[in-house]
Amino acid sequence: MSSVRSLIGSLIGKKVVMAVTGAVLLLYVLLHMIGNLHFFQGAAELNGYAEFLRTVGAPVASRGEVLWIVRIAILAALGGHLWAAWAVTRASWAARPVGYHDLTLIETTYAARTMRWGGVLILLFVIYHLLDFTFGRVNPGFVAGDVYRNVIASFSRWPVAAAYLVAMFALCFHMYHGIESGLQTLGANHPRYNALRRGVALTYAIVVAAGFASVPVAILAGWAQ
Repeated sequence: MSSVRSLIGSLIGKKVVMAVTGAVLLLYVLLHMIGNLHFFQGAAELNGYAEFLRTVGAPVASRGEVLWIVRIAILAALGGHLWAAWAVTRASWAARPVGYHDLTLIETTYAARTMRWGGVLILLFVIYHLLDFTFGRVNPGFVAGDVYRNVIASFSRWPVAAAYLVAMFALCFHMYHGIESGLQTLGANHPRYNALRRGVALTYAIVVAAGFASVPVAILAGWAQ
């Protein structure tokens, strides 16, 4: 147990925590994106999918019980990810108390330089997203259980749709850099495979972000009513 605490207390241990919790969150956003694509199959299909999520585990588990267990697990992964990211950031600041005056693209990528602020933006988006579609506090036409209607009501407002697209752009950069650096942390770091690692990270990030973005784009363009 003490060795585990020592590992987590070290910088490499915090990076491992960030990588592992990041992997859990990456799996979640992929599954969530795939679920969102039911929108293009119509109201009955999307609402049926949402109802399926609420009734998973029945009759052993009560309605919504498994869904809330998954939500708690995701929140735990998010909490661990935020803690590790903050700890690594503080360690980075402590190691370089005086910032660099010149920072070229050779030394760091745009994604890496915006990783922290991108993470803050994504966190704010998640909070708003929950208020919009889970609790209905900021959705102008919220109807409990009618996910399709709620999505249309929210994304029909162009400022909300535009903010969502900005958040997906930030998520794309965050996932790209997170996957690449996470794989490095977990040992997938070799000159022979570095290009493949970057390609996998970029492909995953673009596919997931584009899948999410397709819904508000379709609504704004009038392709879905």
